Amino acid sequence: MAAILNMAFIAFSGSEKMGSPLDINPGVIFWTTITFILLIILLYKVAWNPILSALNTREQMIKDSLEKAAKAKEEAEKMIADNQLSMAKAEEEARQIIAQGREYSEKLKEQILNDSKVEAKKIVDAASQEIDRKNRESFNKLKNQVADIAIQAAEKLILENLDREKQSKIISKYIEDISKN
Repeated sequence: MAAILNMAFIAFSGSEKMGSPLDINPGVIFWTTITFILLIILLYKVAWNPILSALNTREQMIKDSLEKAAKAKEEAEKMIADNQLSMAKAEEEARQIIAQGREYSEKLKEQILNDSKVEAKKIVDAASQEIDRKNRESFNKLKNQVADIAIQAAEKLILENLDREKQSKIISKYIEDISKN
């Protein structure tokens, strides 16, 4: 302690000579040290806690931000995975819908073709029946006309050559022959 007091005394007692800035002056060293220690104590008492609390707050905020960023990244990766899974499911459903559509269209095409064949057969059968009916009708008309013409011709011939009863028998026999053919 005596050494410190001795140094303080030397520091307070100023030497009258001016030295260079590189000269060692114990008084300046002592007061610089005291000033530095007082400044540290003052900063510790006044500014240290606010600085530490600000740094702690900043550190906590950075940690929270990093945690939030990590959670957001995990959620984003999960959403991407979910979206990829959903897209895969949607693509599979689309393929199934397309396959079902093709299958349905093939069945519908076959059904339409079968229905059109059945309808065409019905139309052809109906037309054939109508043609047969018209042919029979025309044949019957023609047969009646031929019979009338034959009767008229026969009447003229009979009137000239034969009697009416004999002519009717000949015509009836002729009509029966035509009907059989």
